[in-house]
Amino acid sequence: MFKAMLIKEFILVWRDKYALAALFIMPSVFILIMSVALKDTFNRERTLLNYAVVDQDQTPQSAKVRAFLADNRALQEQHLTISGAVERQLALHDDLHFVLVIPKGFSESSTQMKSKEGKFQLYAAPDVRPEMLSLFKAEIALGVTRLRIEKLKTELAPYLPELAQELEAIDFHGEGLVNVRFNALAADEKPTSTQQSVPSWIVFGMFFIIIPMSTIFISERKQNTLMRMSAMNISIPALFAGKIVPYMVINQIQVWLMIAVGIFIVPFFGADALTLGRSLGGLVMVSLGLSLAAIGTSVLIAVSVATVEQATTIGGITNILLGAIGGIMVPKFYMPSSMQELANLSPMSWGLEGFLDIFLRGLGPEAVVVDSLKLAGFGAGLLLIAGVVFSHRIRRGI
Repeated sequence: MFKAMLIKEFILVWRDKYALAALFIMPSVFILIMSVALKDTFNRERTLLNYAVVDQDQTPQSAKVRAFLADNRALQEQHLTISGAVERQLALHDDLHFVLVIPKGFSESSTQMKSKEGKFQLYAAPDVRPEMLSLFKAEIALGVTRLRIEKLKTELAPYLPELAQELEAIDFHGEGLVNVRFNALAADEKPTSTQQSVPSWIVFGMFFIIIPMSTIFISERKQNTLMRMSAMNISIPALFAGKIVPYMVINQIQVWLMIAVGIFIVPFFGADALTLGRSLGGLVMVSLGLSLAAIGTSVLIAVSVATVEQATTIGGITNILLGAIGGIMVPKFYMPSSMQELANLSPMSWGLEGFLDIFLRGLGPEAVVVDSLKLAGFGAGLLLIAGVVFSHRIRRGI
């Protein structure tokens, strides 16, 4: 009997081609789009800021400041002609983050340590992030400091040539002073956007079983299939198990299909390939726990609503809300601390952290035990509640 129930579920899922598209094609497309769109996220040579310079001083010193700024690969000067406030406002409205005005008289004041004259005027776009403003101001300060050190070097060279040579050897950008290595990664390995986006959309895609699972469940209830199975002394746990096992298999197929997209398809579009990490066992633990959480959510919705329309609406909204709160739509490191605390309440966040521990941080099974157990416990709890609700409806004949 149980084998027949499993075969029935697989046949019903296979017949629903739109549900299969939602389960397999859509998450794979999301992974491809997001990996390519964010492929420069971790590229330390990409341009972060676009700026223009209005040089009212037109001296070698002001030209050196512009050259110093150009040394930073994160900054890109746009060579625009800005002659007035209107042109400046239009430029900041379109593409620029900053317009830097180097005032007339800057060259005379730039080498004076306590000069208050010749101060830069910096115009910023209203939506520029505070950390980007701090970065640009720091680069300006660094440029002025280099000018002052050059003056000191010139003045000291006839009297203290060794000290002048030491000043010449100063590394202003720290490339020779700092060796960066990312935790749990090899010495020459860097995190990529694919390692971030694939786990997110795996989690999101697995929860999409809410729609086909609840649809089939409600259809069977309306056709009295579930009532007849109950009359055949099939217990509710066995009835639920006939739903759980097929969809857990489907979820695992989803996981490995999306991993395959990250490994084999994404690189063809210019993004980095996904690497599996160091623990297949940990990956299986998280995916099974996440699958149980998604199935528990699906079953509870299915037994609680009256129509397919209600199930798809509530299921879709639940999926989006859990994803928005749990760091799927917006990474948690962009959220304020209060939102990060709220994100920890979402099962999608537990699953995402588990996958990131495996894919991104290179950790083993011991790092994902807690998240996997939380997911499994969450799913089991929802299934228990769903069993109580379903039993109540069966007794009432609905």
